[in-house]
Amino acid sequence: MSDTDSFIDEVTEEVRRDRLFALMRKYGWIAILLVVLIVGGAAYSEWQKSSARASAEAFGDAVIAAMAADDPAARVAALDALKTTTAGNSSRIAVLEMLAAAESVAGDNRDVALSRLNTVAADTALPDSVRQLAQLKAVVLAGDTMSNEERTRLLDGLAVPGAPFRPLAMEQQALALMDAGNGEAAVALLRQILQEPNVTAGLRRRATQLIVALGADPDAV
Repeated sequence: MSDTDSFIDEVTEEVRRDRLFALMRKYGWIAILLVVLIVGGAAYSEWQKSSARASAEAFGDAVIAAMAADDPAARVAALDALKTTTAGNSSRIAVLEMLAAAESVAGDNRDVALSRLNTVAADTALPDSVRQLAQLKAVVLAGDTMSNEERTRLLDGLAVPGAPFRPLAMEQQALALMDAGNGEAAVALLRQILQEPNVTAGLRRRATQLIVALGADPDAV
């Protein structure tokens, strides 16, 4: 390579370097800003996760402490007191209401428990699964104090295909049929429960025992 070619290459390289430096001076702040945003966003995301985890742990600890009270009335009072610290968090309030409902039943306050469960079931801000769980609990708790028409209407809605608590609602439907003296329909429904996917071992056992108690064969089609 001649000296002239070498000189041209050096000049060309220098021009390229100058252009690169000019571009860095003009647009380098954008790259720096992007780095800051990426690092800051990652840090904020981790902070959010850490805060949410700490909040959930604190809530769990508070619930455990409330449930450690000496009697049902004291536990209900302690659970209700926690609602003031969870304002705006409908899911946590629903948990507190359902726990308080269970303690109200233990304290022989069924009407209070039903009121709490119905409040949760009517809260449209909650996920459908939470509302349906509260509704199912309310139906079971109400028992024969609920009209047959209302019981049937609610259970039919809870037992539709795809509903989260369909097998449990079907069990209640079968019990209602038994109470009405319609053992044949109850057996058919109980056998259907045994064919449902993801049926728990406990429910499968109860359904089988009811079929046998009604004088039928659980394995018959």
